[in-house]
Amino acid sequence: MDDRSADVLVNRDDPIPTITFEAFTPRSGTPSTSASTSQQPTGHDSEQPDIETPTRRRGGLRGRFSAFKERAGLQDMLVEKLLAQVVPLDDADIPRDDQQKGDTPLDGRTERPNFNLTTMSNNFRRMNSRIGVVFVFQARAIRLLSWKQPTHTLSFLAIYSFVCLDPYLLPLLPLAILLVAVLVPSFVARHPAAEFSLPSEQAFGYSPNGPPLAPAVTVKPVKELSKDFFRNMRDLQNSMEDFSQLHDAVVSLVVPRTNFSNEALSSALFVFLFAACLFMSIASNILPWRLIFLVLGWGVTCMGHPAIQRQIENAHKKHLQPQEEKAMSLVEKWVDGDIILDSAPETREVEIFELQRLSSAEEWEPWLFTAWPYDPLSQARILGERPVGTRFFEDVLPPQGWEWSEKKWALDLWSREWVEERIITGVEIETEGERWVYDIYDEKADRVGVVEASPPTKGKENSAPPKPSWEEGEDGEERRGEWRRRRWVRLVKRRVVSRDAAA
Repeated sequence: MDDRSADVLVNRDDPIPTITFEAFTPRSGTPSTSASTSQQPTGHDSEQPDIETPTRRRGGLRGRFSAFKERAGLQDMLVEKLLAQVVPLDDADIPRDDQQKGDTPLDGRTERPNFNLTTMSNNFRRMNSRIGVVFVFQARAIRLLSWKQPTHTLSFLAIYSFVCLDPYLLPLLPLAILLVAVLVPSFVARHPAAEFSLPSEQAFGYSPNGPPLAPAVTVKPVKELSKDFFRNMRDLQNSMEDFSQLHDAVVSLVVPRTNFSNEALSSALFVFLFAACLFMSIASNILPWRLIFLVLGWGVTCMGHPAIQRQIENAHKKHLQPQEEKAMSLVEKWVDGDIILDSAPETREVEIFELQRLSSAEEWEPWLFTAWPYDPLSQARILGERPVGTRFFEDVLPPQGWEWSEKKWALDLWSREWVEERIITGVEIETEGERWVYDIYDEKADRVGVVEASPPTKGKENSAPPKPSWEEGEDGEERRGEWRRRRWVRLVKRRVVSRDAAA
């Protein structure tokens, strides 16, 4: 097949307009945005030596481009070596979005390559050679919605109206587009009409009889350093600017109102959205959605007409813009009057356990302050681990994001309650005095904790009576282990973060 018969998809129309968002601040202090469109001075209407070059200078530029292309490989290698000193270009330890660090790839899953300058350059050139179809669709959509050819726009509105009034026609739409926009033009290109003049009786009919007279139309990437390649780069540049402008506009419009930097405004928005959710959950099945989408589609399309755009701009300047300050003041009054925020920070009670150990001199010596009671059946005691904590009260810090609400710690006088809540056994509780909770020492097993009952011995009918439990509190001094603890409590409150500190 002859390569000259193949066609490339590139936007040969006017340059894609770049959307700019002009931000202004009303007198009330609430930011808002207004959208406008402007065309960059690139494309066929402007003079660009690298795109629209006169024929007499094309040879010199071609030679320069060829020389630059020959040195591109060496330059890429040099830049890659320099960046490798700063950025790990081929570091396999960098976790990716589709694979966390430590995960093993599944069988049959393709490994995604890490960042590499040469691969990045090659992929960009390949994408730029093939992205023309996107810009062709974008240019045609802009021309359709801007009423460049009113017959095309009205035809689009007619099809849209049929789909809105009868949604069951929606699955037919892509099939009809494939049939009319792809197959029919391909067949016409394969069987072109005669170029010479025909009699009147033959001019109205198109005969598909006979063998194909032209090669099939194919699509191939544009050549690098060609005019179409630079047109794609121009439209890609403008599209990146469009995305940046749209991203910044959405962020400036949505984020300050939804991130609770202004809690009253965000709370009011939350209440409104919650009420809207309740309304939609009840009334969504009775709303005339076909009519709603029909009116919205016609309204948005008609707003693209140049005459209607001029009317909207004049109405905005004369009627809407003077009322913006009044409307924003009413909203601010409603938010300040009806949205009541609890200014008191959240408070919680935290605990710490004072742990003491029985020394060889049969005296209790302070050990440390820990967050766990270190009871006989705790995991740390079973594993033989030492308790973890701090030696002094002053070193106990509040949880992260909290601060002390009280000046001093308070001793928990209800030691029985926290013991029963944690289902701690093998301990003796002081109900008066300093409220210590002691370990119970088992002389037979030479340990502390729960004592298991031994099987009865044959020949001994009378066995020793069982020792009293920790609840009876008899002979406690003789049965205490090497550890005792008591609980201290203190109130904390949420630390208030100011806007400057958060920023």
